[in-house]
Amino acid sequence: MASGNLYNLPKDAVWFITGSSSGIGLSLAQLIASHPTQRLVATARNSAKLAGLLTQSERVHTVDLDVTSEESIDAAVNAAVSKFGRIDVLVNNAGYALQGDTESALQPEGETQARKVVETNFWGTARLSLQAIRVFRDENPKTGQQGGVVLNVTSLGGFAGFPGTAFYHAGKFAVEGFTESISKEVRPEWNIHFCLIEPGGTSTRFTSAGSMDWLSPHAAYAAADSPSRIIEGYIKSPDMQKTWTPAHRIAAAMYQVVSHSNHKPLPMRLPLTEGAWQVVKAEVAAVDKELEEVKELSLSVEIDTANQAGQFLIDNY
Repeated sequence: MASGNLYNLPKDAVWFITGSSSGIGLSLAQLIASHPTQRLVATARNSAKLAGLLTQSERVHTVDLDVTSEESIDAAVNAAVSKFGRIDVLVNNAGYALQGDTESALQPEGETQARKVVETNFWGTARLSLQAIRVFRDENPKTGQQGGVVLNVTSLGGFAGFPGTAFYHAGKFAVEGFTESISKEVRPEWNIHFCLIEPGGTSTRFTSAGSMDWLSPHAAYAAADSPSRIIEGYIKSPDMQKTWTPAHRIAAAMYQVVSHSNHKPLPMRLPLTEGAWQVVKAEVAAVDKELEEVKELSLSVEIDTANQAGQFLIDNY
């Protein structure tokens, strides 16, 4: 796997960041824009909004990008290559959440909302990741730089599921499975690396209009002690929001994991915030415990050829 090798971030690296107009994407874009030698392709649905948010220079290029449009994705990537000749780091940050009672998706409006959030959070990320692989492999060597890094921002919600956000999790879990798979598919000599960024509670505009959509309430879940209502209260609580980590600290860690990758391989997963790290650890421990409990039944279906097939997967992946 390429992710087992080291990556050396170029001094004049080109970063391509989606969702650059707010939150983590904006903080990371501002960090790169302020760097004396690195270059930035900052994207947003309306890139004109970025003019007053980023330091303007020849190293900063802004591009319109709608991650739900294949044509828009392809055009934005081509524009980046035309401007700088290559892309070194793709940051798939654009996305939003869908909160509420999952059963509400049985209604036409709810199903439309559910499909849209998966389309945005998964398919946009997938297509951009594939475009990045092409650029890393075929275009970057023309500039003397081989390979690159894909940072796919999934959030803690890409690893652990919580009530009231089933379709958001569906899209983010899909990104994690896709990223794991493609990381094992690329050839090592291409020098292409992947890392899943899993932030916990972060101070962004994520709960505001444009960053979070809401399903219509379902009467069966109206009680205050319903899990979805409890989570909803947590998200909307100003006191809880005060405990969330500032977006610029998440962005700084994302920059660090890439810029220091010449010392050790990029991790497949990077939980950011103590809460995210603790939840991932707890989830792994719970799965391990459950595996031990079902071990006898799991192994009872084996035959010799199945054992051999299982061993092949263990040995090779």
